[in-house]
Amino acid sequence: MSSTSAQSNPQAAAAQAPPFHRHYKWELLFWLCLAFFFHQGDRAIYGVVLSGIRADLGLSDQQLGMVGSVLFLMLALTMPFAGYVGDKWKKNWIITCSLIFWSTATLFTGCAQGILGLILLRSVATAGGEAFYAPAAYPLMAKFHQRTRAMALSLHQGALYVGVMTSGFLGGWIAQQWGWRSAFYVFGGCGILLGIIFIFRLRDTPDPTPADPAHAPGIPALLRALGVIFRIPTALMLTTGLTAIVFVNNAFMVWAPEFLREKADLSLTLAGGYSMFWHHLPALIGISIGGPLSDWLVPKRSTARLELQAVAMTLGAPSIVLMALAPDLTIACVGLAAFGLFRGLYESNTHAAMFDVIEPRHRASAVAISVMLAFLVGSTSPWLLGKSREVFGTAHGLSYGFAALSVAYLIGAAAVTAARVFFFRRDRIIETV
Repeated sequence: MSSTSAQSNPQAAAAQAPPFHRHYKWELLFWLCLAFFFHQGDRAIYGVVLSGIRADLGLSDQQLGMVGSVLFLMLALTMPFAGYVGDKWKKNWIITCSLIFWSTATLFTGCAQGILGLILLRSVATAGGEAFYAPAAYPLMAKFHQRTRAMALSLHQGALYVGVMTSGFLGGWIAQQWGWRSAFYVFGGCGILLGIIFIFRLRDTPDPTPADPAHAPGIPALLRALGVIFRIPTALMLTTGLTAIVFVNNAFMVWAPEFLREKADLSLTLAGGYSMFWHHLPALIGISIGGPLSDWLVPKRSTARLELQAVAMTLGAPSIVLMALAPDLTIACVGLAAFGLFRGLYESNTHAAMFDVIEPRHRASAVAISVMLAFLVGSTSPWLLGKSREVFGTAHGLSYGFAALSVAYLIGAAAVTAARVFFFRRDRIIETV
């Protein structure tokens, strides 16, 4: 559009104007990293204070695992609607409302008096808010960061690791000082304050209007978008890989602090801190390497993202076994670190690899469906580990359960390898920048 026509059409001029300033894409990334910090930190608190909840509310291991499983199941069930909303409405407002909602649910989790309260507040309400974040946030970052996409997504993923590490130490310390409920009050309250800032600082740009009416928002378009994963073999294989990652991660987030506490007789603060720190710091290193490395390699080798992911998953499987069956705390932490490093290398390209085969107008729905399928399967793992602990006892139950999870990584590695060998070159889309 010419400058003359833009002057005669103020709305068009406003649509072309960059939000705030020319470096806004980095400010946007900063705010979204903070949001993701609380997104994952709030989720990790539960596992950190698990023993306090068990003692206070008198719950069994299966009940404690069920709270985590219902959370992940609710995330899965709400994802399709969240993806549709993410493609249809302004993403900045979706993210803001999502953050405030889940933070409020986190705060009130501290008021729970039994299993029903935990499920309603920790599982149902928290998941209802968190589900809407990813389908809006990832396409928004991809929109602003075309040339630096993997780097931006990797930095954002790094906020997950920082949030979980912080919640490991800080959540455990708060729980030891003032009780497990206080940890939920602090993290939930801080998230609400951040949401208020988002009202004034988060912005989106208009999505291009489809020339084809068939692609306009509506139920037929929704059904097409929701089926996009199944129409593109590479996307389906990558969803299988994501499912393996989520299946292991969900169990890890709920049970890893308890696993280390029992193995080494650690305090609540040290068990939560060590389990999150020694895993997520190497994961942060892995993601910091994997994102820029893949951005550099992809122009020369289009399959580089998938190759990096397949290798990372293959090497991650024995690392999980080492962590699970370690005879002492030192070797367990070595396994945690190796597991974290390879997880980070994989996750540095989780969404960038998917976006290589998904058209921009369907990305929010693709993220939603991919995450939905991953969490439908992954929602079972916290309950399964709780069951394993009850069947095999406190001495070996979690060790055997974690070791068995390594099989999921091998399945995921096989799926990503199949995508690289058989489907990716046909499915890949080329974006003009």
